[in-house]
Amino acid sequence: MKHDRIHAKQPTHDLDRWETGTIERIRECDGHCVVDVVDADGKSVELVVTLAIRDLFVSRLDIDETQSPVGSQIWFRRKRGQ
Repeated sequence: MKHDRIHAKQPTHDLDRWETGTIERIRECDGHCVVDVVDADGKSVELVVTLAIRDLFVSRLDIDETQSPVGSQIWFRRKRGQ
């Protein structure tokens, strides 16, 4: 399975290949993490990453441990289905 790419901070490389989105929901499905985001055009996008990547990007968001990542801005690149 190809996984999507997610960054909590603006990437420093290939900026034209990344999109921004706002997290709507984070959930687990079949041993993976599904991150639902709304992109800059207002469309819902479903991103799939490993649980380890979820832990990494959530830890890098500008929120404290008690806050939900919902509503945070992320940068992403879709890989699945390409």
